[in-house]
Amino acid sequence: MATKQSDKARTEERKKENAQSRAKEKAWKRSANAEEKSEKTRKDKRTGIKARVRTFPIWLRLIIIGILSVAALTAGLMIGYGVIGDGTPTDALKVETWQHIIDIVVKEK
Repeated sequence: MATKQSDKARTEERKKENAQSRAKEKAWKRSANAEEKSEKTRKDKRTGIKARVRTFPIWLRLIIIGILSVAALTAGLMIGYGVIGDGTPTDALKVETWQHIIDIVVKEK
């Protein structure tokens, strides 16, 4: 009988310890999430509006999009002229080639 009571007391103590450790873990996670959110947002002192702090600024995104667009255009010109058009791919980048194409399109009588 005494062992059953002591076993019950032990299990109750374990349950309390587990509950306390879970509560501490939840509190720690909440504080970690709060720190993450505070790093990602910044509150404007004048208006009180929270602004998101970007890790990859918009101006850098625009520059990278421009560079990638020029690279894609160049690659398309070279593939179209060199592979599909049976010319040498580097000729697509020469001014003389484009002058010739313009002369053919404009073609005065």
